[in-house]
Amino acid sequence: MAITRTDLALESMENLKNEKNFSSLHGVTVKESRRQGFPVTAIHITDPRSGKAIGKPVGHYATIDLRPYFRREEGFFPRACRCIAHEVAALLPADLRRGVLVAGLGNRAMTADAIGPLALENLLVTRHMVQRLPHQFHGFTPVAALSTGVLAQTGMETMELLQGAISSVQPAAVIAIDALAACDRSRLCATVQLGDTGLVPGSGVGNHRKAVNEKSLGVPVIAMGVPTVIEAAHLGAQKREETLFLTPRDIDGKVRELSRLIGYGISLALQRGLSVEDITGLLG
Repeated sequence: MAITRTDLALESMENLKNEKNFSSLHGVTVKESRRQGFPVTAIHITDPRSGKAIGKPVGHYATIDLRPYFRREEGFFPRACRCIAHEVAALLPADLRRGVLVAGLGNRAMTADAIGPLALENLLVTRHMVQRLPHQFHGFTPVAALSTGVLAQTGMETMELLQGAISSVQPAAVIAIDALAACDRSRLCATVQLGDTGLVPGSGVGNHRKAVNEKSLGVPVIAMGVPTVIEAAHLGAQKREETLFLTPRDIDGKVRELSRLIGYGISLALQRGLSVEDITGLLG
């Protein structure tokens, strides 16, 4: 069986169903819906054997199709923010009084890997304000942010940095944002995947690092990502000794736009009384 490189649970399931010897997947439910005008596919895996076949741990996954966003229909940005916010909120613990740590994974100097660090620039960070001005910011969820960089820049694994931050911040949950790999070109920079099982940094491009999940960190980990690269083999390119990954021609603009969308979506999920306009004003 040919190995299909993708980080998307939806693509892995589709590829599995296309195999000749495929029979069925037990303990997997799929629900398709539309939220704020965007198609959302929710996948719930309860059977570890099916999870192994799909290549994903037991848990919940949601895939948001953002292609309507790029048709620039009326209210496309606030609607997409609210769609993302709803899916994020559905995965978070009910009690967020201890706050949330949002981690931007990846290499800011490499555009296709910069979506995590750039999303933090559009995130409403509130932990310091809640601590210093509790009366003025009563009702706000404390939010801290950490850009982890990459091992070559820091000499530390992402998990090590997160463990240190968690020991200090003591959050109720971690939201980790990272760039992903897809196998369908139509999903490049047009999909957001969320899941409650954490992630393995670099897995989409074969550079596996230590897993970032509840088992390793001791708190729930919500993973968010956008596929920004695709393996050349999926586009019919000739086989090469080294693996070649491709990105869209307009990757710079897409990554910056999607980073803003993710930052706003997370902020709406964590500060549920605010609007998109409120976040814009607070971010200055």
